[in-house]
Amino acid sequence: MSKTVTDAIKDRRSVRKYKDVEIDPEKVRKCIENATLAPNSSNMQLWEFIHITDKKILKKIAYACFNQNAAKTSKNMVVFVARRDKWRSRAKENLNFLENLFDKQEKEGIDVKKRRILSRRYYKKIMPTIYSDFFGIIGIYKKLLSYIIGLFRPIYREVLFSDLKVVTHKSVALAAENFMLSMNEIGYDTCPMEGSDTTRVKKILNLPRKAEITMIISCGIKDKKGIYSPRFRVSFDEVYKRV
Repeated sequence: MSKTVTDAIKDRRSVRKYKDVEIDPEKVRKCIENATLAPNSSNMQLWEFIHITDKKILKKIAYACFNQNAAKTSKNMVVFVARRDKWRSRAKENLNFLENLFDKQEKEGIDVKKRRILSRRYYKKIMPTIYSDFFGIIGIYKKLLSYIIGLFRPIYREVLFSDLKVVTHKSVALAAENFMLSMNEIGYDTCPMEGSDTTRVKKILNLPRKAEITMIISCGIKDKKGIYSPRFRVSFDEVYKRV
């Protein structure tokens, strides 16, 4: 019987050393497909997943990750990249999908006029308003405007360049968790690594300047010494609040 989600969550650990055993890149690819099903802000899908299997590139990335064991013993790596710079094309793809959906529903006799207007407004006006900026100047104006409007009613306030950076990386992190749990379900192990020279990694992978690395995840089958210590979590009562 395959693992339940709870099984995978409990069994997943950050593995620091892998066996010298190859893993199937096609199975890893399937887990990356699961990553794309993660929830994300406005369904903009501002992410990219670089699946590394080439031994020479793996060695270069391991060096950029300070040759930590989790990197230098891994058999595959996946670089999770935030692509906020793709907001225009992703907004257009979302709108095209919805327009085609509404066309089909109209032929079935479903009234979609209101939803069509709302979706066009959302992806053609609201998304450009949120993601457009000019050296941070527009962001400051939007922040001031949201503060004033917020005195009278609820308003979206994460409008600065730095705010949107956080929003995008949160979505990518959700995808990364989907990936790691999927890998655990098929018997593969992972380690999410934030310790890296991201500028060097971007250069190795020929990523554009505006691309931002959320994390690098190493992959393999854990060595018996791959988990350094038992799992520790602070008391649940310390982090759980019910209101």
